[in-house]
Amino acid sequence: MKIGFIGLGNMGAPMAANLVKAGHEVTGFDAAGVTVTGVQAASSSSAAATGADVVITMLPNGAILRSVADEVIPVMSKGAALVDCSTVDVDSARAVAAQAEAAGLLAVDAPVSGGTGGATAGTLTFMAGGTDAAFAKAKPLFDIMGQKAVHCGDAGAGQAAKICNNMILGVTMIATCEAFALADKLGLDRQKMFDVVSTSSGYSWTMNAYCPAPGVGPQSPADNGYQPGFAAELMLKDLRLSQQAAQSADADTPMGQAAAALYAQFVEAEDGKGKDFSAMLPRFEKRGRG
Repeated sequence: MKIGFIGLGNMGAPMAANLVKAGHEVTGFDAAGVTVTGVQAASSSSAAATGADVVITMLPNGAILRSVADEVIPVMSKGAALVDCSTVDVDSARAVAAQAEAAGLLAVDAPVSGGTGGATAGTLTFMAGGTDAAFAKAKPLFDIMGQKAVHCGDAGAGQAAKICNNMILGVTMIATCEAFALADKLGLDRQKMFDVVSTSSGYSWTMNAYCPAPGVGPQSPADNGYQPGFAAELMLKDLRLSQQAAQSADADTPMGQAAAALYAQFVEAEDGKGKDFSAMLPRFEKRGRG
């Protein structure tokens, strides 16, 4: 396929590189002027999109997505697909899909899970929203860039799945870190706590697969000085998106709201920026009840 790729950052660059390795013709554009080996550089978003069978976007937020959509949709050929892999608000995803479909294009919102390591290794999970035809057109590319693609429903469903998942993740990580900090103050050995909780009703992905306590459980960012596997500021972005969606849908999400507030404090008023989202544990260790 002829592919336009817009947004060649930490995620987009390795994704585009994997498409090139698979034999696709990829033309890319990034506002910061980033270039990727094997990807033909375009002078603008619209230049990258012109004549493409599929245009893939990987962008920072919904406002930028809407702006890029305004540029690329008018130059795309009817029947081509606009596949947005950014994590953005549900309303923006639905608005861009409607705009694309009105222009005779296929549209998929397909945020990813797996981080930069998954982007490089081609093992991402894609959560996709859009029509059956749109998903079918994008699926061969998902199979190159990732190991799993789930068609979650109509436009916006991919974003909805991502933010619901990450709201659970943020809330659960906070609870896991609180519990380790409480165990410390109660004189309970961390390894003993892990041995109990990881095989009891408190087990979770944050405990069993991504334990925030160094030296406990499998290797995780906690064992590397909390260098980010998933940065706290990205968790904050996703939690804020969950609360924006909850506001729009009139959903009561008190735990999601509390998690967003705690990560905001951690990232913006404390020392959480640039650390893994599991670095909440040393934060709680240092704090008392007050």
